[in-house]
Order: sequence, then C-alpha cells, then structure tokens
Amino acid sequence: MKDSKQARLVAASNPRRATLGDAVQLSYLFATAFMDDPIFDYVVRPGAGRRAALELFFRELFSARDIPQNEVWMSPDGAACVSWLAPDARHSPGGVLQKLSWVPFFFKVSGARVGRILALLEAMAKNHPQERHFYLAYVAVSPEFQGNGLGSRLVKATLKRIDEASMPVYVESSNPKNINFYERLGFVARQNIAPEGAPPLVSMWRDARRQ
Repeated sequence: MKDSKQARLVAASNPRRATLGDAVQLSYLFATAFMDDPIFDYVVRPGAGRRAALELFFRELFSARDIPQNEVWMSPDGAACVSWLAPDARHSPGGVLQKLSWVPFFFKVSGARVGRILALLEAMAKNHPQERHFYLAYVAVSPEFQGNGLGSRLVKATLKRIDEASMPVYVESSNPKNINFYERLGFVARQNIAPEGAPPLVSMWRDARRQ
C-alpha cells in the first residue's frame, strides 16, 4: 500500500500533457471530483441528471477549449489532473452573439438554473485580472486518492514551468475547503467575486517567482 501511494506521488510529479483522446476520461474524473463542490451544486441542474450534466460540461470544456490550448496536465495513471490557461488564451465566449450561441449548451448543463451560470461567468469575467498571467482553471484528484498529496505534487510540478517563465498565477477557489491548499502553494486570497446569492468564489493571486 505504501509503495503504491509513493508510486502515485512520483507519477503526479511527472505529469504528461492531456490529448483529445483523454477528454472522456477526464470528464469522468472532474465530474466525480466536483460532485460536492458548492459552486457547481449551485449552477448545475439538480437531481438524477446532475452527474451526466457535469460530465457533459467538462467533456465540452476539455474538448473545445482547454486541451487544444495545450496546458492540461495529468498524472500518467489518470488519478489527478490540472487545467491551466496560458496568458492570452481563450477563456470564455466573447461578444454578445458568441455568448448567445453558448446558451443552449449552458441550458443542458444548468436547466432552469441557466441564469445562475450566466451571472457567474459574467462575475468571473468582470473580476479577471488584466495583468498577463497563467490561469489555474481546474484541479481534480480522484476522491479515493484525495488527501494524499497528489494535487499538491501535480500543481507544484506544473508551477515549476510557470516560475521559470517568471509569470504570476490566478485562481478562483469554488470551495472554502481548498483555500488552505492554495495558500500552501503561495496564493493569497483577494476577495469573494461570486454574484449575489451564490456560494463564495474567492479570487486568489500568486506573484511571479523570480528565478
């Protein structure tokens, strides 16, 4: 058991870039990891269809946005993954017409809560830093391995490349339980940017590390 845990930590310290062929596996991983996330609980349709809606959201996210931009990193065993967006990467639909074109997809994910997800995306865009930075979009660890340090190992391994480029990093923490996790990695909490009525969404910033 100890040897298998150590092997997973070593694997997480040596991640590989995800490919489009990993999108389905990663959608399952992230849907599982975010089932109890307060923000996703607020915006994703409730009931029996919630799990399928989460998988749909992450599968589309990874296939259409994150993986093609080449900064999604996963442990070789698939137990953990981190999705980054590099400076100047495409974050979300831009312009009124493009946003409207995404509404049917958001409705599939949120159902009657589609207004919530649109308000959340608007708040995130309004508060996103203008300074060039890497954006830590999502981190997931398979629930059976959470608390063993996989997430920290994976994020640290990918932060090393960012630090070598002397770039700052931004993240929005959607779960209060994760604040300490990010603080241990050098992030500093700024403010709650969630729209009225939503659970806290805390913006956090990590200054560039000069090499």
